[in-house]
Amino acid sequence: MENFFNNIISSIGITDILDIAIVAFLVYKVLGFIRETRAEQLAKGLVVLVVVTLMSDVLQFHTLHWILSGLMTVGLLALIVIFQPELRRGLEHIGRSKITNVVGDMDKEDAKHMISEIVEAVESMSASRTGALMVFERETSLNDIIETGTVIDAAISTEMIGNVFYEGAPLHDGAMIIRGNRLCAAGCVLPLTQNKQLGKELGTRHRAGIGITENSDAVVIIVSEETGVISVAQNGNLTRFLDGKRIEKLLLDMYLEEEANNNLPDRIIKLITGGKNVKER
Repeated sequence: MENFFNNIISSIGITDILDIAIVAFLVYKVLGFIRETRAEQLAKGLVVLVVVTLMSDVLQFHTLHWILSGLMTVGLLALIVIFQPELRRGLEHIGRSKITNVVGDMDKEDAKHMISEIVEAVESMSASRTGALMVFERETSLNDIIETGTVIDAAISTEMIGNVFYEGAPLHDGAMIIRGNRLCAAGCVLPLTQNKQLGKELGTRHRAGIGITENSDAVVIIVSEETGVISVAQNGNLTRFLDGKRIEKLLLDMYLEEEANNNLPDRIIKLITGGKNVKER
């Protein structure tokens, strides 16, 4: 027995160790990706189906095994349709060749001034219960979303944001897209989340804000028209009951801190732990 294990150990090379490490890392990342999305329950159901199929073969339940085998074949195609949002997000994440700086060539003082304008607008809309949906584009391009609205390409200011979301304005019902330091477009249509576990108190504006973050790495600030509550959506998660100071910290972290780009979801949660977290999967 000792010689057997010695032979196995001696036959393992560096390439074998790297191979095992890479496979283990990929499995770990896939499992982590499944846990972060609504695919978790579907994955459990798939595992049960595979186990039952294997057991039906072992126990020689020929009819049941034939039916389940057919379902498995069709199920592979069905999984592509069911997991389409998750697959898209995963491929987009893999395809990001570099970490982009959302500030670009903007001076830090200009960035701080822009953030103060956004925070002032958010606080004002919250106080007056003016509904707002502000999407901050990051690495994932939102050109397809921008095409659904009206291109503005204007400098960001409190007055401009307030005018867009003013109740009588023609673009107030849609989403505003902010790209870098420019107000890129307004009146844009966002995809609604398909998550069935959301509370009934959350309306279309919140569902749209969550929906776009399920399909991209965008960060969304939402102001409720009914209550004036400020919320943030990111990576399919919604954090509610925030104030201007927490929004300011979030934006400063996103725009100015280089390390924020490495793990923005965790940093957002740490910055706004005082809010009520509604986590959707």
